[in-house]
Amino acid sequence: MSGASAVGGFFRRVGAMMRKEFLQLARDRISFATMISIPLLQLVLFGYAINTTPRHLPTAVLAYENTSLTRSILAAIENTKYFAVVAHPTSAAEADHLMRAGDVSFIVEIPAGFERSVRRGESPSMLVAADATDPVASGSAVAALRGLIETAVRRERFAEEGGPSGSGFETAPPAFQIITHARYNPAAVTQLNIVPGLLGTILTMTMLIFTALSVTREIERGTMETLLAMPIRPVEVMLGKIAPYVLVGAGQASMIVLAGLFLFDVPMIGSLSLLTALTVLFIVANLSIGYTFSTLAQNQLQAVQMTFMYFLPNILLSGFMFPFAGMPEWAQWIGETLPLTHYLRMVRGILLKGADVSDLLNNILALSAIMLVAMVIAVRRFRQTLD
Repeated sequence: MSGASAVGGFFRRVGAMMRKEFLQLARDRISFATMISIPLLQLVLFGYAINTTPRHLPTAVLAYENTSLTRSILAAIENTKYFAVVAHPTSAAEADHLMRAGDVSFIVEIPAGFERSVRRGESPSMLVAADATDPVASGSAVAALRGLIETAVRRERFAEEGGPSGSGFETAPPAFQIITHARYNPAAVTQLNIVPGLLGTILTMTMLIFTALSVTREIERGTMETLLAMPIRPVEVMLGKIAPYVLVGAGQASMIVLAGLFLFDVPMIGSLSLLTALTVLFIVANLSIGYTFSTLAQNQLQAVQMTFMYFLPNILLSGFMFPFAGMPEWAQWIGETLPLTHYLRMVRGILLKGADVSDLLNNILALSAIMLVAMVIAVRRFRQTLD
C-alpha cells in the first residue's frame, strides 16, 4: 500500500504542476499567442509568399523605333509570366537610373533600324541588360526571354513573307542575336549578394534584441522606480537608451563592411559617407521598433518572443533570402513596411551599383517614415508604461 500511495502521490504532484503551468501559460497571453502564431506565420510565408522562380519581374523597354516588329516583341514580353513591362525610358541614361534605383530588373534595348535589318536577313543584335545583384532572379528569366522574343521575331518574319507560321519555322535561321549583359555581378558570385544582405540582417537582429530588453530589464531589476523619481522626460529616457546602441551598431556595420571588402572582395563603388548615413538611419529605425517592443512586453522572455516574431518576416519578405519581385503582391506590400527591405536595396545599390541619393530617394523617404512612426509609437508607449 505504501508503494501504491507513493506512486499515486507522485502523479498527483505532477498533475498539479501541469495544471499550474497551463494556468500560467493562459495568463501569459503573449507567449501563448507566439506559440500559435509562429507555426502559422511560417506556413503562410513559406507556402504562399516564397517563390524561388520569380515571375513578373519589372522590365524597362528602350525602343529606338516604333514598328510592327517592335510591337510584336513587346507583346511577346508582356505575354510571358516572367516579365512585366513597367517603364518605357526614352534614353539610356534614364534606363540606367531605373536599374540603379532598383525599379527594374531588366532593360531590353531595341536599336534603331532593327526591323529593317531583320527584313534584310542581317541578323541584328538586341541588348538585354539584367540586374545580376540577385542571380537567382535573373537566371531563368533571361533564358525565357531569349526563346520567347526569337519566336516572336520568326513568326513576324514568316507572316510577312507569306509562309505558314508552322512550316519550316523550327529550321529557320536565327533572325537576330541577343546580347546579354549581366550588370553589377557578371560572374554571378553569391557573396556579392549575400554579404551586403548580411549587413542589414545582422543589424536588424542585434538592434531589436538590445533595445527590446531595455525597459523590461529595468522593470525586472526594480530600477524603473529610480528612473521615475528622476526629473527626466520619456523622450530623454528613450534617446539615452538608444544612443549607446547606435554606436554599437555602427561598430558592427564597420566590421561587416571591412570583412566584405577584404575577405569576400565585395566592391565599394558608391559613396562610403552615404552608406554610413543610411546605416545610422536604419539602426535608429530598428532601435525605435525594439524599444516599442520593450514597452509592450511584461518580461524579457516576451520581449525576445516579439523580436523573433518581427524578425521572421523581415528575413523572409525583404528580399534577403528570396527574390522580392517573385513574391505575390500582398507579400510585397508587407515587405514594403519593413526597414530591412529598403535598407537592402540601398546597401546593395551603393556597394554594387554606385547608386547616389537621387537613385535611392524613394527608399530613403520610406525608411525615414518608418523610423519616425516607430519613434512616435515608442514614446507614447513608454509614457503609458510610466503611468
